[in-house]
Amino acid sequence: MLEFLGFISTLLTLYVYLLIAAAILSWLIAFNVVNTRNQAVAMIGEFLYRITEPVLRPIRRMMPDLGGIDISPVIVILIIFFIQSVILPNIARALM
Repeated sequence: MLEFLGFISTLLTLYVYLLIAAAILSWLIAFNVVNTRNQAVAMIGEFLYRITEPVLRPIRRMMPDLGGIDISPVIVILIIFFIQSVILPNIARALM
């Protein structure tokens, strides 16, 4: 069971990396550094959007309007860090 908790922690870490990549790509697109007409950029952007949007959408609905600043990825990352540092270790201790 501890291996399963380690696997969950690894998946959560991978998801944090995907959130960071999606945020960076959105900034690069917003500042016209990369062009979405490029097929590779469009495919990567679509993949990141499909992976991150289901988690970010409910957070965005609850957040007040901050003038175009989207902090929902930061909130999700903080929630993931809380899960990894508090909840998963407590579950592991309970299983021992």
